Amino acid sequence: MADLMDSITSLAKRRGLVFPSSEIYGGLRASWDYGPLGVELKNNVKRAWWRSMVQTRDDVVGLDAGIIMSPRVWEASGHVASFSDPLVECMNCHQRFRADHLPGYHSPQSGHETDETTVDMAERPVCPNCGNERFTEPKNFNLMFKTHMGPVEEEAAVVYLRPETAQGIFVDFVSIQQASRMKVPFGIGQIGKAFRNEITPSNFIFRTREFEQMELEFFVEPGTDEEWFQYWVDRRLQWFLDLGVSREKLRLRPHEADELAHYAKAAVDVEYEFPFGWSELEGIANRQDFDLRQHQQFSGQELTYYDQEHDRRYLPFVVEPSLGVERALLVFLLDAFRVEEARAASGGTEKRTLLAIHRDLAPIKVAVLPLSRNETLAPEAKRVHDLLKPRWMTQYDDAGSIGRRYRRQDEVGTPYCVTVDFESLADRQVTVRDRDSMEQERLPIDKLVEYLQERLG
Repeated sequence: MADLMDSITSLAKRRGLVFPSSEIYGGLRASWDYGPLGVELKNNVKRAWWRSMVQTRDDVVGLDAGIIMSPRVWEASGHVASFSDPLVECMNCHQRFRADHLPGYHSPQSGHETDETTVDMAERPVCPNCGNERFTEPKNFNLMFKTHMGPVEEEAAVVYLRPETAQGIFVDFVSIQQASRMKVPFGIGQIGKAFRNEITPSNFIFRTREFEQMELEFFVEPGTDEEWFQYWVDRRLQWFLDLGVSREKLRLRPHEADELAHYAKAAVDVEYEFPFGWSELEGIANRQDFDLRQHQQFSGQELTYYDQEHDRRYLPFVVEPSLGVERALLVFLLDAFRVEEARAASGGTEKRTLLAIHRDLAPIKVAVLPLSRNETLAPEAKRVHDLLKPRWMTQYDDAGSIGRRYRRQDEVGTPYCVTVDFESLADRQVTVRDRDSMEQERLPIDKLVEYLQERLG
């Protein structure tokens, strides 16, 4: 299964999806750039989330909060004091590791102290680098990136790059509620950058130090939170299924009481079976009223919601679905990757690499391919391309044999290829090829937009 991750990493670099950042300088660990196709795929993932969570709902509005916020925000949220992971160092090779990622080491979540019970003596942690079993005592390592605001690096000017987007929603809760005149229950959605100084970033884009989050904070009346929590667990699982992720590769894992974050009443992870094992894809948490209560206390500002109908004020409970864009993108790539036998132009079969990604997510929706580079075909093929590109992301490709071009488009998940041949000049028709079935259909150029609109939206 590890070969699948290698195949995806290779495909991503070769086809301009994702490649190492600063590579000409040797790169920077766990820092990635998204190329021409990667940025389209990433934007499509964000559009799909925004459409589902904000655009099509009457009870959710959007926000784009600042990355750098008042340091008091992170004091109130608990990030300054407790947003940390246990760091250990191998006493033989001196490599450093996140302790709770070592087999045999068990550490509670934030809000709980680490003690001798965190190490399973029957299965001692082993250094993945040298095999040594002796480590330093775990030390808490704060994951926030610290920087300075202003011309002088002094302690008073210390600020942080946000480690999550959620806190911007909480501190703006009252302003948004009043400006949009929303009534509880309602949500605030946000997509934005977050930064965590991870000890052991790993597995391609699965865990990185710079990433984007898609988060919803859904504010509900206390007492209705458990019902809404289950609603969002079900809805978030269905979102992945609707976008084509295999059901057998997904599961729901409720958190046990001893692993809940200190603010959480309940939490469920949507997990995916990655090549390296089952791991979290998205988390849904019942945060209760912890965040609003903390910010109300630290800021001295009233953050309660006034229920006009019942003439009372209360701090809403919050249900939070939280998903990383990059991790979702990785899942869509892994789940769509296929290597299969396909018929060849010669009449036999050949291997084809296929990215059977959902059409809503595909970076390129339609490729326009003249049968050859013959100068009599190019003008008509470019007219067809000009007809389509205002409506969908398209690509014009005339390099190599038509079979090779089909394979290139299959590899990046393009749902449809439109071929312009010599007959097109006479009958004003083109051939449309379906990515998944490889079936071809001949239709008039003046019906092409309607045909694709029905299938691509």
